[in-house]
Amino acid sequence: MAKKKVTMEKVLGDPRFRGKHVIVVGGKVFTAKTGEKASKILAEVRRKYPKETPAVTYIPDADALILWF
Repeated sequence: MAKKKVTMEKVLGDPRFRGKHVIVVGGKVFTAKTGEKASKILAEVRRKYPKETPAVTYIPDADALILWF
């Protein structure tokens, strides 16, 4: 049985990832609580998956306020 790959659309709908920086690449999800840690993970992911483009985002908590200018 083939394992389903994780996509950013699936991650965005999952409440487990709220309040975290999320990197999706190669069908895998990597998370970090801080931007600094996400930067380190991104560097590692780029070395491990050099031919793939990672999708990176921050998913705010449900009660977070986002300002638009």
